[in-house]
Amino acid sequence: MLRFLKVILWNLPRIYMIPKMAYRAKHTERYGEESRYAYARLAIRRMMRAGRIHTKRFGMENLPQEGGYLLCPNHQGKYDALGIMISHDRPCSVVIDDARSHGLLVKQFIDLVQGKRLKKGDARQSMKIIKELAEDTKRGARFIIFPEGGYFHNHNTVGEFKPGCFKSALKAKVPIVPVALIDSYKVFEEWSLRKVETQVHFLKAIPYEEYQGMTTVEIAKLVRERIVCRIDEALCLT
Repeated sequence: MLRFLKVILWNLPRIYMIPKMAYRAKHTERYGEESRYAYARLAIRRMMRAGRIHTKRFGMENLPQEGGYLLCPNHQGKYDALGIMISHDRPCSVVIDDARSHGLLVKQFIDLVQGKRLKKGDARQSMKIIKELAEDTKRGARFIIFPEGGYFHNHNTVGEFKPGCFKSALKAKVPIVPVALIDSYKVFEEWSLRKVETQVHFLKAIPYEEYQGMTTVEIAKLVRERIVCRIDEALCLT
């Protein structure tokens, strides 16, 4: 919370970025995907500088070079999607809980990257988002979706994955990229202004040929196991 307040105060002179995000999000005919993503990453970099946040990335070679895919990370806190985006050079977007997506700055940021808002508890709307996600990734888009369905202050432990998160991948027949986040929770949970370092590990992509024929429950278990294994390995080395 202390770091969050410092980030806000330090960036008050840059408050003009919020209406600029809204303008660029509204005028996609003038600002293409690459341009909007670059502006989103500029905002993230400025936040990181203010908060003394450093993110190390690993496994860039594991990202598919062509086509769309689904990035499936563990969930630790508010910084997770930002840490992935600053580590992921090509444009990607995110699926976010609708209830958390309408605050000042969050709304403009999500609109800028054309994120998808998921209304928990609304089965019809959830199916609509799954369909859109399948169509978009099939066309080449890349999306972050958190299979845990939220973060529960569980630090570097990983909760159970919700099978429904993988329905869109099955429909689109696109690769699934497990992403292991380490120490991401420290950014906004620790009451400290000391420099904080997080890690983003892009694991080997799981092509459709590997998971076709599996149920979404089996896919969720497979992806979770790979993330847990990578986190355990990385923590053993520190």
